[in-house]
Amino acid sequence: MNSYYQHYNTVASGLALSIEIIGTLAFAISGIVVAARKRLDIVGVSMVCGLSAFGGGTLRDILLDRRPFFWVEYHNWLWVILGLCIAAMIFLRSKHIELTEKSIQIPDALGLAMFTISGTQIAIASGSPLFVSVLMGVMTAIFGGVLRDIACNEIPQAFTDHRPYAVIAFIGSWMFIACKHLLMSDWMATMISFMTIVTLRMLAIRFNWSIPSWLSK
Repeated sequence: MNSYYQHYNTVASGLALSIEIIGTLAFAISGIVVAARKRLDIVGVSMVCGLSAFGGGTLRDILLDRRPFFWVEYHNWLWVILGLCIAAMIFLRSKHIELTEKSIQIPDALGLAMFTISGTQIAIASGSPLFVSVLMGVMTAIFGGVLRDIACNEIPQAFTDHRPYAVIAFIGSWMFIACKHLLMSDWMATMISFMTIVTLRMLAIRFNWSIPSWLSK
């Protein structure tokens, strides 16, 4: 049994792996939507989808000196992502669906929540200090989206939207740690943190909450 699989069994009896997979799929879908809006071909869609799905987790594993990377260890998911890209292109082209900015919000919020929890959980298990673990959770959650937007020739939405995004991941990460400090189970801590992040993100979008930005003269 390899070290990566042992880690997941030790930390959360497979829950951490499930979180990583769900977060990967959610961000993969968000990458497909953005790439489709840019009218990219199958190569472009696959690249943007891959960056979105695996970028945050790869950065986390590099900083924590973890090997192998998630997408290397579970390489069959690369075929799943490729199949998802092809199926999405066929479906969207045949249905002539008009994709809007709103179409990315739900999968993006789900990916934000799942990757925040995954990054925080793995960093804690590696022995990182709590604040470092929180930052790992935030970076895991937002870096894939940053790479996605850069690849699509856009300023990353996480930096320009002004509606709380990284801030919500920061709050959700601390919520997970607080729940664990109260001796809640991994499942309960995950659900509370997940609901906190998704709810806050949806409220921020619905009511157009904003954080302070640089004021121009």
